[in-house]
Amino acid sequence: MFAFVPLATVLLVAQASPAPAPSPVVVPVAVPIATPGISVTPAPGGGLVLPPAPVIAPSFAPLDYPPSGDQVGTAGPFVGLTLTDAIAMALARNTDLSVSQSNRRIAGYQIVAAEGAYDLQFVITPSYSLAKTPAISSFESGPGGSPPQQITSQIGAQIQGITASGGQYSFNTSAQRVNSNLTINSYDPYYQTSLGFNFSQPLLRGRAIDATRRQLQLAKINADLSNDQALTTASNTLSSVLDAYYDLVAAWKNVAIQEDALRQARLQSESNARLVRRGASAPVDVIESDTQVDIFQNDVYSAIANVASLQNRLKQLILSDPADPVWMANLVPVTPDVSLPPEPNLNDVLVAALRARPEVGQLRESVRSSSVDLAYFKDQTKPQINLNAGITEGGFAGTAAPVTQNPLIASSVETFTAINQIIARVNSLTPPGTPPLVPINAPSLAVPGYTVGGLGTAYSSMFALRYPQYTIGASVSFPLRNRTAEAQYKVALEQRKQLEIQEVALIQRLQYEARNALQSYRSARARLLAATAARKAAEAVEASELRRFKAGASTTFLVLQREINVANQRGSELQAQTDVQKALVEIDRVTGDILAHNQVQIGTLGSVALPALPVLTAPAGTETH
Repeated sequence: MFAFVPLATVLLVAQASPAPAPSPVVVPVAVPIATPGISVTPAPGGGLVLPPAPVIAPSFAPLDYPPSGDQVGTAGPFVGLTLTDAIAMALARNTDLSVSQSNRRIAGYQIVAAEGAYDLQFVITPSYSLAKTPAISSFESGPGGSPPQQITSQIGAQIQGITASGGQYSFNTSAQRVNSNLTINSYDPYYQTSLGFNFSQPLLRGRAIDATRRQLQLAKINADLSNDQALTTASNTLSSVLDAYYDLVAAWKNVAIQEDALRQARLQSESNARLVRRGASAPVDVIESDTQVDIFQNDVYSAIANVASLQNRLKQLILSDPADPVWMANLVPVTPDVSLPPEPNLNDVLVAALRARPEVGQLRESVRSSSVDLAYFKDQTKPQINLNAGITEGGFAGTAAPVTQNPLIASSVETFTAINQIIARVNSLTPPGTPPLVPINAPSLAVPGYTVGGLGTAYSSMFALRYPQYTIGASVSFPLRNRTAEAQYKVALEQRKQLEIQEVALIQRLQYEARNALQSYRSARARLLAATAARKAAEAVEASELRRFKAGASTTFLVLQREINVANQRGSELQAQTDVQKALVEIDRVTGDILAHNQVQIGTLGSVALPALPVLTAPAGTETH
């Protein structure tokens, strides 16, 4: 047996079960039964047994007035929109294309950033130091045994960079002034200068490709890839715009079809009312025709809602500003239908797709990136052998210090002076005619003249190549097991194999899309022929049925059925026309010719502002929806 259990009873039973917290008590409410005569026991001889149904309150109160037939968010007259304008606005204002254009600019900046590795680096290093140390001997002390002190002022500069073959070079120069009071120094102050050039060139690893060149090549490939991605976005956007435009064409035509059917139904209802008033027809005929009027009126509202939805879809594709006044426009497509071209050959479609589809370009750029990675990681498995060479020219000058401050020189001078004094005394005491003793000449204590001077003298001696230094050498390094490089190379090989698989998959996808596009075009044309013939036949039958009705040989029911059939056949023909146009768009997209046919300029995607659209005044007496 079936019985209706009120919700309140269910809640009371649930309260009897253990619960973590007490629940409020719900008072049962009696619910009336909508079907009191329903038997809840098996009927004699068998039969359907149904439970009683409760009475449910109505969901909506009856409407006192019909809602507005206008579209939400539109105001003013109709605005004509050509297909060319719609495409131009989409290419210039579509937000997705603006993002793609920004990605292209980012890719260009990444190339500049990668090329920045070859920029010259200028380094300047000024310094100043003062050192004062204990005097630990007479040779390492200042005047009078004072602590030695040295003040060094120095400035160095270097320009360094890398070459396109992976080499590294640097030009460096430095100049310093040293004030030192060490007694053993021959100059105080003195100046030292240097000018050098160093170069290092890899001979194995890093000679053909290195991290810098890899990054630059990948950045350039990424720029090409961003172009292909922008073209892919443009292709998809164009396809969506064309589909939306043709759908909007069909939607407006459908509004006209439904409104014509509504007018015919109203005329039929008025005719039936006149027949009823004359007693020539039953009142039920008026009710029947009025019912069909209501049905067609519902179809008109549904058609208008479809127009509004498609207008919003098209506006979303062609606008970039939520405050654009075009959002308020009541868009009407005004481009006439085009003639239907013959069906292209399948092989021609595939060849065109492989030549022009931006997806093929994206795969090509991915293969190029993979080739760069393969070359780089294979190069990393080689030993590191670098050839190093350098040349440095130094300069020196200073102010000669008094020789007497050097304790060693001072003692030597005193010794030679004492010896010469003894020789002079001996010579004065020897008998006449005795050869005199020759005085001993002390060694020359003067410093070379070309070393005496300031900073300019030091630079002069440097350019005179008085103190050259030349170095040449090599460095060899390699790990006993280079597992990191070997693993990265294996990964690059696997990624290359994946691209080969993706290439096969892309060709299959293009073949799949080409077959479907051609089949859709063929089927749509066949359905268009059939729908056109069916529409013409339905219109002829409707005209005949109306003549029979006026002659009293037909009924209201048959006339309404003919009217419904005409509306349906017109809708079928309209859908077939739209399908044909959209099939042509799909063929254009599959072949990649959609970009060339619509004159897509990649540099202007998402970046050009267009003038306002022309306003078309609605004809007098025409309702706007």
